[in-house]
Amino acid sequence: MRADRLLSIMLMLQNGGKKNTHYLAEQLEVSERTIIRDMESLSSAGIPVYAERGSHGGWVLEESYRTNLTGMTPDELISLLVSSHSPLIGDLGIGKQFDAAYQKLLASSPRSIRQDAEIIREKIHIDGAGWHAYRESHPYLTVLQEAVWLDRVLRIHYMKGEERVERIVLPLGLVAKRSTWYVVAESQGELRTYRVSRIVDAVMTDETFHRPADFDLAQYWEESLTRFMQNLPQYPAQVRMTVSLIKRFERERYVKIIHCDTQNPQEGWITADLEFNTLESASAFLLSCGAEIEVLAPQELREHVSSAATAIARLYQQ
Repeated sequence: MRADRLLSIMLMLQNGGKKNTHYLAEQLEVSERTIIRDMESLSSAGIPVYAERGSHGGWVLEESYRTNLTGMTPDELISLLVSSHSPLIGDLGIGKQFDAAYQKLLASSPRSIRQDAEIIREKIHIDGAGWHAYRESHPYLTVLQEAVWLDRVLRIHYMKGEERVERIVLPLGLVAKRSTWYVVAESQGELRTYRVSRIVDAVMTDETFHRPADFDLAQYWEESLTRFMQNLPQYPAQVRMTVSLIKRFERERYVKIIHCDTQNPQEGWITADLEFNTLESASAFLLSCGAEIEVLAPQELREHVSSAATAIARLYQQ
């Protein structure tokens, strides 16, 4: 609807500042000509939007054009950021609606709150893709968060295998992977990622540091995961599975769909080429899918899953 698009344009300009016609058209999936007409409509309605010319130009909304919602604290903003990645929101299919509500709330907030929101996004990243779902203990997470917030140097002890190691680190951000937390920090001139549950002691010092201006937490995390995944072993498999399983596969980090034909399902079933890391991890995941999936190849995986399923059936028969 056009009214929704006009509101979206206003929110983008309020929350993100100047935006050019090409960016707005791409985000809203309309033509640049449509954006120009929308800007004319907003201006005619008394909305103070204007164009800045030049190579770095774009559309600008006057700073004074805002509502007066106040009182949002950084902790409240964090709660909204974390809530946006709840599996329940994804299950209900209302992720876009939550994002829209968040943008509306942020747009109506004063500049100080919007700046806090930007700082929070720079220092906390929520990775919603699949990973291990078990709970971990994070006794020093509060200390780490405070150090990240204040740009304070940390002295940590963590378990590297069976060895307890001490490091002086500059904490740049926190990453949440389901119930697992990581701190990204600079140590000895290099960027490193530490699993928070393996930190056995953390002390925030009085020394501060300057955060690198070009550091992007979300980008670093995705790039480091890509490198990590590229170094993992690869175990291909062919399966026959129900169409409903596709969404689950898309959420899992350690399972990749190489190819599947969703255009020609046979009574709700399709054939797919998958990639796991090992025979054991493939078998464990496939067993968790129950009767919605059947291994076609390789034969060793089919036998491994069959043997495990037989053992489970025998256990329950007893």
